[in-house]
Amino acid sequence: MNLARKTMNAPALAAVYEHAWRPTLFYLASGRTTGDDRRDAVDTLRLDGEQKVLDLACGPGNFTRHLSDHLTGDGYVTGLDYSEPMLAKAAADNSGPRVGYVRGDARTLPFADGTFDAVCCFGALYLIPDPITATREMIRVLAPGGRIAITTSYRDDNLFGRATTLAASISGLRLFDRDTFPRLFAESGLTEIHQRVHRFMQYVDATKA
Repeated sequence: MNLARKTMNAPALAAVYEHAWRPTLFYLASGRTTGDDRRDAVDTLRLDGEQKVLDLACGPGNFTRHLSDHLTGDGYVTGLDYSEPMLAKAAADNSGPRVGYVRGDARTLPFADGTFDAVCCFGALYLIPDPITATREMIRVLAPGGRIAITTSYRDDNLFGRATTLAASISGLRLFDRDTFPRLFAESGLTEIHQRVHRFMQYVDATKA
């Protein structure tokens, strides 16, 4: 397990992740607040009713619970993460009537094809050992007509981008170019593909035909 994944599995990080670690690092990396990201998540996933939602690599549930607040009736958000400390923090701080948590591997999701109306992964694909496999799994469990949204790292295709990619790889972080996820989505038959880049982060969403 590389340094980045060890850090994410540390109980000490789970304790401060939601209120200090993530807001600070993501603001420095993207110039955006947690509130900005949450509003975009609800809008791009088009949450407004009884959807079944998967929040992949949910961490302590700070997005998971927020997404569940925008559902009604039988709507439900499942937060999945590999880190036991993160899931314990999620269950303690971000439980609710329309949210639940499960431990699992993003590369082999324990769900049937087409289970969810919306699937998301915000700020974690660059930590997962095989992010392309994990993304294909997200698409597999997404129902036809469903929405997918990701937030992940970004690098420019220039000398600075290549240098930062090398530096990040030392700790186990991956930086992705502009084409990786839009191309993967298109090759998987997804439509309405949109991408926005903010500094070192990219936001990509799409619809499953």
